[in-house]
Amino acid sequence: MTSKEIIAETNRYIMNTYVRQPLALTRGEGCFVYDPEGCEYIDFVSGIAVDALGHCSQELVQAINDQAATLMHVSNLYYTEPQVQLAKILVENSFADKVFFCNSGAEANETAIKLTRQYAEKTHGPGKFEILAMENSFHGRTMATITATGQPKFHAGIGPLVPGIRHIPFNDIKAAEHAISPKTAGVLIEPIQGEGGVITADQNFMLALRDICDRAGSLLIFDEVQTGVGRTGKLFAYEHFEVAPDVMTLAKGLGGGVPLGACLSTEKVAQAFTPGMHGSTLGGNPLVCSVAYVVVEKLLESNGLLSSCQEVGKYFFEKLCDLKSQFECVKEVRGQGLLLGLVVSANGIDIVDTCRKHGFLINCTAGNVLRFVPPLTINNREIDQLCDLLVEIFRGEKGKAIL
Repeated sequence: MTSKEIIAETNRYIMNTYVRQPLALTRGEGCFVYDPEGCEYIDFVSGIAVDALGHCSQELVQAINDQAATLMHVSNLYYTEPQVQLAKILVENSFADKVFFCNSGAEANETAIKLTRQYAEKTHGPGKFEILAMENSFHGRTMATITATGQPKFHAGIGPLVPGIRHIPFNDIKAAEHAISPKTAGVLIEPIQGEGGVITADQNFMLALRDICDRAGSLLIFDEVQTGVGRTGKLFAYEHFEVAPDVMTLAKGLGGGVPLGACLSTEKVAQAFTPGMHGSTLGGNPLVCSVAYVVVEKLLESNGLLSSCQEVGKYFFEKLCDLKSQFECVKEVRGQGLLLGLVVSANGIDIVDTCRKHGFLINCTAGNVLRFVPPLTINNREIDQLCDLLVEIFRGEKGKAIL
């Protein structure tokens, strides 16, 4: 099918829930993707921070082929080796003691909310059920996680929302101290608000939240769906803050391109779940777990992707800072590792469109924040090419002038 045919058939048969770029993609390799007509694009979106090892990584293709030819799915009524291998490598390289596998970030956060409430009920009684989440946050599309999402635009037309979830300002210690109460079962926070505009939590705020939760007997929950699995230059973003949560959620990059989510917790918290309280038919099946194990293993290699992500991420950040020093329309550089944002005073969608027309895929969030979440295999040369294009765009040499 041609690009026009794919787009036309999509519009005819698929529900209109996404604002899609006018682009059909049929093939990927490394940091590059291709449309049906053979046009090449350098991908700084990577499936929204999913394709950690790049497109069609040979290691992942081999893992998929090997496991698909062996055992793909049997449900969680039985034990499987790939699942326990993945759980083990996650536990041994994090604060956690136990893992629950599911299919997405929303499901992982839904699990975290249920686990937190069940732990609170068993430990403190039925009056401790409230979840405090952050304004400007994003946690998913299920009813509980969309309620926890601190952006009213996502709440329109789907009420009533799930009760017992309130929002407090991000990075506001006094607001957190004031809001927490004997009813608070847990506090849910993203170390970096991705969909909210690539806004990083302040370390003092994170330390204060840990202390506040400990004093109140509440759990601290980190949503690392976007920040986890090497994206920030460490295996998990919480390591940057020297603060360990009680519960952490993962997805996106964990599967490297296959659907997988996870909720991790300490042993004490995990004991709140007993058989029948939660489950997932497809979650953690042998196919996805064998792929995710390769992703995590590659990240943990000495002098491998994690160190590269730190170095390349620093280089990318400095290049974006150079743009800020040159152009008044660039207001701020945000983020860490290879989760970076460039705040502009222009319509970000126009810049996204211009980049696409010149062979680069980038993303805009929060209206005017250009978000860059490329494969962790991106290199300096490809970053230079993108930044050179952005210079031309900001000068008005490519498309409509931005200044």
